[in-house]
Amino acid sequence: MPVSEFELIDRYFRHRYQGGDQSANLQDQRFPVAIGDDCAALIPPEGEQLLISVDTLVESVHFPRQFDPAYLGRRALAVCVSDLAACGAKPLAYTLALTLPVVEEAWLAAFSQSLHTAADEFGISLIGGDTTRGPLSLSIQVMGSAPPGQALLRSGAQAGDDIYVSGALGDAAAALACLDLRAPSEHQQQLLNRYRAPSPRLQLGMALRGIASAAADVSDGLAADLGHILKASGVAATLQLKALPLSEALLAEAGVKAVDYALGGGDDYELCFTAPVMYRDEIAALSADLQLPLTRIGSVAEGRGLRCLDSQGAVYPLPAGYQHF
Repeated sequence: MPVSEFELIDRYFRHRYQGGDQSANLQDQRFPVAIGDDCAALIPPEGEQLLISVDTLVESVHFPRQFDPAYLGRRALAVCVSDLAACGAKPLAYTLALTLPVVEEAWLAAFSQSLHTAADEFGISLIGGDTTRGPLSLSIQVMGSAPPGQALLRSGAQAGDDIYVSGALGDAAAALACLDLRAPSEHQQQLLNRYRAPSPRLQLGMALRGIASAAADVSDGLAADLGHILKASGVAATLQLKALPLSEALLAEAGVKAVDYALGGGDDYELCFTAPVMYRDEIAALSADLQLPLTRIGSVAEGRGLRCLDSQGAVYPLPAGYQHF
């Protein structure tokens, strides 16, 4: 017997965020109306403003065909929550519009478990959505909050600022060549983990309020996403390629192409941010507190455009990065 839309929602998506001691199972008071009504109602924290972002992920465009649903739920939500991290927002809620070619209960069970586990980790609650039939795609809208005027934007970089990036770059892009391997090596598995289960830098984003002058998450590739900051801020930048944080796994698998993966590969979901030189000590302390590498990779200058210099000081050609159309 076919499963109705409302049965599907009740069975797989009527989930409550289980924060703290994991014992609460009552409707969160921030969401007096949630799943099951025509609209959800959200009460933002007192004195804070809402920050909202939406992303659509389409099979064979944003993730490969037959991608394991046990990874897809987390990956899809992490990709969207990363936008909140880039703005320094605290996650609140999300909605999910899910288009399925067929209803497969085993697929839905694995996907929803992955999604809910990630939501609990990120501290974000599912409050509504939609389901329909068609080629597999997901649209997720995320909502977070920050004090007025404290959200991180792309448009605040100033000449003289340092440029930083969190974590390591290029791993997820290099993993695409490993997705069909039956017995990946240790290094290949490390790359696959970065692609399948990205970690949005939520704590970093919130900690950078009042420190970073501009920020963006690295989704389309460092060159492209830093380029968005430069364009929005009306400035130029120089990157030192020898400073790029590249993992041992990436260097082992990609060799001389590792830099291209870092600059143009995308799917890292690290944060790229700029900050005045006066905050170098605070950023070093923050890196230690979060146990997360924050690497200074270049500087902002007056003018327009991005220039990358290799270890010899020669200009390195920029890769294109991910193109949406």
